[in-house]
Amino acid sequence: MPDGPMQIEKPALNRVMPMHLWISGRGVIESAGGTLRKVFGAEHLEGASFFDLFEVRRPGGVFTVTDMRRLDGERLQIMPKEASIVQGFRGIAVCLPANEGVLVNLSFGIDVMKAVAAHDLTDADFAATDLAMELLYLVEAKTAVTEELRQLNMRLQGARDAAEEQALTDTLTGLRNRRALDLAMSMMIDRKVPFGLMHIDLDYFKSVNDTLGHAAGDFVLQVVAKVLLSQTRLGDTVARVGGDEFVVVFRDLTDPSTLFKVAERVVEKLTEPSDFHGQVCQISASIGITISTDYAQPNADKMLSDADEALYASKNAGRGQAKLHCDGTPADLPGKRIQGA
Repeated sequence: MPDGPMQIEKPALNRVMPMHLWISGRGVIESAGGTLRKVFGAEHLEGASFFDLFEVRRPGGVFTVTDMRRLDGERLQIMPKEASIVQGFRGIAVCLPANEGVLVNLSFGIDVMKAVAAHDLTDADFAATDLAMELLYLVEAKTAVTEELRQLNMRLQGARDAAEEQALTDTLTGLRNRRALDLAMSMMIDRKVPFGLMHIDLDYFKSVNDTLGHAAGDFVLQVVAKVLLSQTRLGDTVARVGGDEFVVVFRDLTDPSTLFKVAERVVEKLTEPSDFHGQVCQISASIGITISTDYAQPNADKMLSDADEALYASKNAGRGQAKLHCDGTPADLPGKRIQGA
């Protein structure tokens, strides 16, 4: 301890003010709080010149201890000159008697969170009366609650999205269901997006169900779903609307010859036998086609009804083919035809 009229027990001072600086009248740091020593790391504070290590930003014009003594009791903004320490300090300087210098008590101010993170500070590094850690606990608790709420909202949104997706999906095939089809057609009609529509009904499916059982029937329906997806584009809607009935909506596709070619490929693919546990499943398909641009004002129910009429015209013509509903009647088009198994 330095000799003189002002005797201060450093351990006691450090317990009360772990971020203090006792600066002698010559500007030498006689004592530094443990937290400051921790922040400055290997930098030896005690014995060093205060003005070599720190700069008083506010008020301005403070370059000596005499200048600091004139600011007795005023708030100070102090910045370390060490570039690696980015936190500034707020403090208050109190003159010591007998011209022994000043006692400066510092705090991190609004930078306390950065300082705690940067220097691994704990509750033991702050004065018992300092509310910094309590405030940090509150901030951490708020952050944790906010994050938990965010995660909960994400889970709720995910569950909502999953529920909505499930409500629009056919469970067996993974295709869209009738509700999803209605929404897609309504949206395109409202937005005046042209589209072609195919109503597909499986031929000889009942025979598979009756002969090989419902498991084989489910297998065939899943095969049909894969075939339809393989013949459509990402923006098209492929829906299962009944036991063995499907509807495909082709966005921005209204050319009859192109739709005919797609129908031919679908019939051709569905005609190929599939194997279910060593049993051959043989089906085909009849298709009815309508095109939105054939209607002055497209109507979903009317288009589906006309497609259904064209579909049954295909069945009556021998199955395994497609017809286009045009000018009020189903029209022929080249198609593939197979005989029943």
